[in-house]
Amino acid sequence: MKLDPKRIRQRCTERGISLQALLHEAGVSRTAYYSLARKDSVLPRSIRALAGTLGVRPSALLEEGQPEAWRAEAMLRKARRIVKRNPDAAFEDVWHTLVLLEEDPVERLRRSLLRGRPLDLH
Repeated sequence: MKLDPKRIRQRCTERGISLQALLHEAGVSRTAYYSLARKDSVLPRSIRALAGTLGVRPSALLEEGQPEAWRAEAMLRKARRIVKRNPDAAFEDVWHTLVLLEEDPVERLRRSLLRGRPLDLH
């Protein structure tokens, strides 16, 4: 699997952040990023060899749950940085806000409207 810098920049644009901000938030140096971008594959040779021997794509041998774990770890690092810069902020409030910002705005609005409705007991 090869790193696609165009896709990364597109995702940055969609989220309204710069590549530099992404790298900083992810804890990846510019040197490491550009080194990965130049490689034909970012997978270790051993994974490619196993996949080739089995006659499958390397992605078939990888766990799919990893991106969620990586996102959660990145969000945790971001929450810690925010609390560090703003010591008066409660970590739980920052975490909750970041989680809500990950959700679809329409879904958040729908849930808040449901919570605001009076209960019909009849």
